[in-house]
Amino acid sequence: MKKQKSKKTKKKGDLVLTLALAAAIIVFCFAAYNLYHIYTEYKKGTDEYNHIEQMAVTERDPENTQEDQSGDDQPKPPIDVNFETLQGVNEDVAGWIYIEALDGISYPVVQGKDNETYLHTTYEKNYNFAGTIFIDYENSRDFTDCNTLVYGHNMKNGSMFGQLKKFTEDQATYDKSRYFWILTPEKNYRYEIIAAYTTGVNSDTYTLFKGPGEEFETYLKTIKGYSEITTDDTEELTIKDKIVTLSTCTGNEATRFVVQGKLVNAADVS
Repeated sequence: MKKQKSKKTKKKGDLVLTLALAAAIIVFCFAAYNLYHIYTEYKKGTDEYNHIEQMAVTERDPENTQEDQSGDDQPKPPIDVNFETLQGVNEDVAGWIYIEALDGISYPVVQGKDNETYLHTTYEKNYNFAGTIFIDYENSRDFTDCNTLVYGHNMKNGSMFGQLKKFTEDQATYDKSRYFWILTPEKNYRYEIIAAYTTGVNSDTYTLFKGPGEEFETYLKTIKGYSEITTDDTEELTIKDKIVTLSTCTGNEATRFVVQGKLVNAADVS
């Protein structure tokens, strides 16, 4: 009787181990599949934007970016963008963003009919979690508003706006270059970074203004106080300034990370 009970106990133990092993294998396979799916999604997004950049963007000779052809001190952007080519792919294109201190941020910028369309739709209109960098649908398309909101995902591989947080992680990033560019079919806009910080998802940072005035003047003072980095602005902020707010997620649904810049140069595309 004891031997029979021992055999039954052993069989039960073997069965439990077998089931546990099978469960572990299933969990491993599921995790591996998810990791593979995430990897392929990241790769598809990165490959697509690399292709777009190769197709439409030409880097300038660094020696030719410090002044324009007329010989004044107006800087020229580090890149040239072929908007005719970009419009042939997606007519929603509004511009191209290039951040000097961050090697990876060089992307087309679109504007959709709402703020949902391009959350997970790429520039070539494929589904991908990376989405596209886009302007708030309530903003003017030509970056002439007092505060233009530009959104992009904080991708774990550093793509899209995944590198923005470097401005608060290391002061050397700002010290490397305080400027970013937004190029459009009509004009090249150069912005000087005035603030970088984490803020609430519904904070006043995301205020849109009908025009310059006392409310906007108060806003400018407020956002400067929010900044988590030390900036060395060339001029004081005034209600004549145009601000661009670059916004990305933080991993916390209640907060966002932003980098804000003021317009310092605007030149017609030659």
